[in-house]
Amino acid sequence: MKMITAVIKPFKLDDVREALSAVGVQGITVTEVKGFGRQKGHTELYRGAEYVVDFLPKIRLEIAVEDDRVETIIEALIKAAATGKIGDGKIFVSNLEQVIRIRTGESGPDAI
Repeated sequence: MKMITAVIKPFKLDDVREALSAVGVQGITVTEVKGFGRQKGHTELYRGAEYVVDFLPKIRLEIAVEDDRVETIIEALIKAAATGKIGDGKIFVSNLEQVIRIRTGESGPDAI
């Protein structure tokens, strides 16, 4: 099992959710986060004054999946989240040791 964590632009959330549903993803966890990458934020103009925005708003998605579905989900994420501009985000894939469904006690892939 794998945990796919994606950090995307907020306005792409609906597109990504639809793309994930289309490939059969039944559940995701969504968190509003802030951060920066290589660009280290940017400057904006407000009422004539320039100020630095260090942390940009992003959306963090977490998806637990079976190993054989990882590539399909990554392709759907990339296609739906890409704008071609700086700050599109990142996808991280990590091993998931164990999953347990609290309500039933099921574990492993059955718990996903």
